[in-house]
Amino acid sequence: MEKQRLFSSASPLSYSSNSILSRNSLLLLITLLVILGVFLPWAGSPLFLFPNTYSPSSSSSLPSKWDDYSLAKATKFVAKNGTLIVCTVSYPFFPFLNNWLISVSRQKHQDKVLVIAEDYATLYKVNSKWPGHAVLIPPALDSQTAHNFGSQGFFNLTSRRPEHLLQLLELGYNVMNNDVDMVWLQDPFPYLEGSHDVYFMDDKTTIKPLSHSHDLPPSARNGRTNICSCMIFLRPTNGAKLLMKQWIKELHAQPWSKSNKGNDQPGFNWALGKTAHQVDVYLLSQAAFPTGGVYFRNKTWVKETKGKHVIIHNNYIVGFNNKMKRFRQFGLWLVDDHALESPLGKLE
Repeated sequence: MEKQRLFSSASPLSYSSNSILSRNSLLLLITLLVILGVFLPWAGSPLFLFPNTYSPSSSSSLPSKWDDYSLAKATKFVAKNGTLIVCTVSYPFFPFLNNWLISVSRQKHQDKVLVIAEDYATLYKVNSKWPGHAVLIPPALDSQTAHNFGSQGFFNLTSRRPEHLLQLLELGYNVMNNDVDMVWLQDPFPYLEGSHDVYFMDDKTTIKPLSHSHDLPPSARNGRTNICSCMIFLRPTNGAKLLMKQWIKELHAQPWSKSNKGNDQPGFNWALGKTAHQVDVYLLSQAAFPTGGVYFRNKTWVKETKGKHVIIHNNYIVGFNNKMKRFRQFGLWLVDDHALESPLGKLE
């Protein structure tokens, strides 16, 4: 009985204290959750448990809103007056992307640039700094290696180019494709004269007269032209779509192998030859769009054509560091002193 009285007399006080403690704890927990849920995401606080950010060095597999960012959404957001400028980039070439973007920005065309990211590192990095300007078309490729010309990785990246371009044409856009080892010195759009299906530059180093023909050049002994697949402008016409479909067929017919270390350019030229009478083509001025084999190796020609250069292509040289070094030698590596002119800003 004594024990019963002790327990009975103690119970109301114990229950009251626990009840107050529980209510206070619950209010404190709710307040904390409100603070975490409302204020920290806006502040981008590192204390937020699940930040929607990405670090290339992170092994996190948390989903990002950009994973579901479709090509149709991206083009609708980026295109200006029905026109897009696209480049295909893997993460190791981010410095070249930034260098190219500085030159494009100087010509006031950066707003219509869409970066086709070949890996999630590039997708997240671009969109974290420049929201909406990068899209990934699955499957994603490996992002860790800077693939050199002639490697299988390089072929895997460039061989998807006609598929990307065809998708953009099917969506109804004019498309300018550039490799990011290029630099714009002038606005290229005034040079896209007429209303042809496709515009491109010759990759030969033979010097042409300033008033050269804009027709498809004659084939070499192997029956194939040497047009550069790195600078192309396409209108959404049946002719341009036919050329892209034939290009895709050529790449499927001649995949990369150890004995045939190809790239996408031979396939593009075979496709040009096979569709020559069905596609309206236009060869751009050599003086305005010189290959790297001319611009960086022929000082006399460069002086004679001074003021006429529009887009410089840093090809005819292999290797990430070699390209960067040559750009620096010719005053075309802009990211060292002008990174803030890029929509991406300075790289970390």
